Amino acid sequence: MWRDADLLLSSSSRSPFVIFTQDDLKKIVAYKAVEYVKFGMVLGLGTSSNAKHAVNRIGELLLQGKLKDIVGIPTSKITHEQALSLGIPLSDLDSHPVVNLAIDGADEVDPFLNLFKGRSGSLLREKMVKNTCKKFIVIVDGYNLVNYIGGVDWPCPLRLRKLFEEAGCVAKLRTFGEKEEPYVTDNVNFIVDLYFKRSRRFEGC
Repeated sequence: MWRDADLLLSSSSRSPFVIFTQDDLKKIVAYKAVEYVKFGMVLGLGTSSNAKHAVNRIGELLLQGKLKDIVGIPTSKITHEQALSLGIPLSDLDSHPVVNLAIDGADEVDPFLNLFKGRSGSLLREKMVKNTCKKFIVIVDGYNLVNYIGGVDWPCPLRLRKLFEEAGCVAKLRTFGEKEEPYVTDNVNFIVDLYFKRSRRFEGC
């Protein structure tokens, strides 16, 4: 999807002085993804800064009457609340085990289109929706493009029931708030962020 957005930017920028903010880019790719939404679809509603704009757009089209008879399956409580506020009809995988289309973001995308996602803390529901959908659209902007997966100073989140550490990495339980209480996902799981050490054989590359 980022390639489509890049083409759109190139063709729509009539002036070399037009400056797009990161949020502008997020909206462009999100709106492009929503063009694939058709009447009567069961939609997987992702959880990310990019997917948020897609959910907003779906709500806008419903309000305008340009989109009808859709059902959304949110991948987190945050997306659930957002969709409700926009008047998007919601359901779950028990009632709709097959999803026609899911739209979500990704944390990292390498030049070979390998993806890394899950830092939003909604890993389980995102995976469940993705595994049941007929078509899965990932929307990203230039901020998510990396030379290789794990190439930025961000942790790799794992959904775990108890804390453990593996040789060669530092494992830290994700916390929140001033008291640094353990972060608990919507499905009552803890998240351990693993900070991997770069292998010596890659030094100097």
